[in-house]
Amino acid sequence: MIVFDKRGTGLSDRVPVERLPTLEERMDDVRAVMDAAGSRRAAVYGASEGGNMSLLFAATYPDRTTALVTFGIYAKRIWSEDYPWAPRPEERAAEIESVEREWGRIDMSGVAPGATPEMLERLARYCRHSASPGAAAALLRMNTQIDVRDVLPTIRVPTLMLQRVGDRDVHIDEARWIASRIPGARLVELSGDIHLPWLGETDGLLGEIEEFLTGVRPTHVPDRVLATVLFTDLVGSTETAVRLGDERWGEVLMRHHELVRRELARHRGIEVDTAGDGFLARFDGPARAIRCACAIVEGVRTELGLDVRAGIHTGECELVGEKVAGIAVHTGARVAAFARPGEVVVSSTVHDLVAGSGMDRGRVELKGVPRRVAALVGQRLSSSCTSRSASASRCLFAGTFGQLLAPDGWGSGTTGTPP
Repeated sequence: MIVFDKRGTGLSDRVPVERLPTLEERMDDVRAVMDAAGSRRAAVYGASEGGNMSLLFAATYPDRTTALVTFGIYAKRIWSEDYPWAPRPEERAAEIESVEREWGRIDMSGVAPGATPEMLERLARYCRHSASPGAAAALLRMNTQIDVRDVLPTIRVPTLMLQRVGDRDVHIDEARWIASRIPGARLVELSGDIHLPWLGETDGLLGEIEEFLTGVRPTHVPDRVLATVLFTDLVGSTETAVRLGDERWGEVLMRHHELVRRELARHRGIEVDTAGDGFLARFDGPARAIRCACAIVEGVRTELGLDVRAGIHTGECELVGEKVAGIAVHTGARVAAFARPGEVVVSSTVHDLVAGSGMDRGRVELKGVPRRVAALVGQRLSSSCTSRSASASRCLFAGTFGQLLAPDGWGSGTTGTPP
């Protein structure tokens, strides 16, 4: 992929306002960049204001253009009876005046409706870094005079036009009209109302482009890894909070969080989520998760005088950003719900991956699970847990779980009576 900023903007050298490039000079710059990159022919992509030059380049240099892709473009930027979608002259003049006076502080919600204040501030900073107020206003004046309508019928390369139907800056009827004038052009109408292509739902947009250029629609392959998930829950937290009061309980909760995070760091665990008084973490090995859980149980009991229950399961997890998802996570939540105060319960998968089990605690039924579960209480804790935690906690190895159902929210679902 070759990306370049036109003269006077972005990372390109600044030029005097009166020497900002014309469409013809921009086309020369495109050819120069392609030559420097060793690209004989390329698919040209243009969005919004970049569409004018892209249309003209594809029509003028079809020998160097394999395909044309556009997003949210216009053919003319001033109103006329035969082009009623563009701003009227007085509206355009007011816009240019506002840009020159308030560039970097102007309201961007029109092109990015629904954006958060933080995103709008990033857009404003992007504008300030991209061009000076004078250059931005000069480019708007130049674009106001551009009219590429007569060029449209001369484009002979495969063309894909993308347009969000709710775009407030370029009307969908405008896109339909442009597509009807380009021979063989295909218009794809996307959901959404954001004019900027990199905001909003982008997977569909990128999928259309990839399929158009390669003939193959991309498929989403989840990022899946084998991981061990650990759920912890502070037992009796509601009663303790009522007894201590808000201020004192807040201090206890902060110490609990610090202790859990200290043990996660010590055992190379990754905090995934926290909900009130519970934690979800993942590990790259079950033994470390067990040691960490036992250390948390002992530490909370010793330092805070409270009990923690914990559940551990190993399985294939889907990574969603910093989060994890999938049946393995649901299974881990159910394992934790089975634990009693001061216990660390592990699934049979974890049991099979680490040495040592202990005596049989019998077979029990799990709510919503069609198969029985065998549980073993570990007596030789040093084989799975740290020796210093052996006196303070027990390790349970729960047998085959089958297809488990997750409780309603792992943070609150693990605080009740074991099913």
